[in-house]
Amino acid sequence: MVLETARLALRELEEGDLASMGRILKDPAVMYAYEHGFTDEEVRQWLDRNLQRYAQDGFGLWAVIEKETSDFIGLCGLTWQDWAGRQVPEVGYQFRKDRWHRGFAAEAAIACRDYAFRVLGFPEVYSIIRDSNFPSQRVALRNGMALRGSFVKHYYGVDMPHLVFGVRREQV
Repeated sequence: MVLETARLALRELEEGDLASMGRILKDPAVMYAYEHGFTDEEVRQWLDRNLQRYAQDGFGLWAVIEKETSDFIGLCGLTWQDWAGRQVPEVGYQFRKDRWHRGFAAEAAIACRDYAFRVLGFPEVYSIIRDSNFPSQRVALRNGMALRGSFVKHYYGVDMPHLVFGVRREQV
């Protein structure tokens, strides 16, 4: 167990989580900001990349477990991302569509932000979000973040404008 909130437990991903991750990452509605639902191979790469992040960085995206049901409902955590020529810590999240609009993403993201400040000692954390992903932007705002900038990412054959939200430790 890495983190716990009132309704959620966040833990490191494991090999046995591949099917649960696939349920989220293969869903085109969940992954619309990526322009496609992931393939089996992309889900496998996502898991491997996070296992590598744990070993290399000591953190990554974590499995989000709803305590009441013990269901794997999402992914949330911290990763290094490129922005403005530097690596910044990002709070990222993906949740099963049947768990949207219940406050789980904000609850998990706030816990990850606090972990980044209190445990990892980061002075600022970010969320980098596609400009058309309004629900994720609302989660960033609920996480105390403000707009810091923007850029265009070229991914999957598409130019994707992204907004960069951030919050400093002393602001929370």
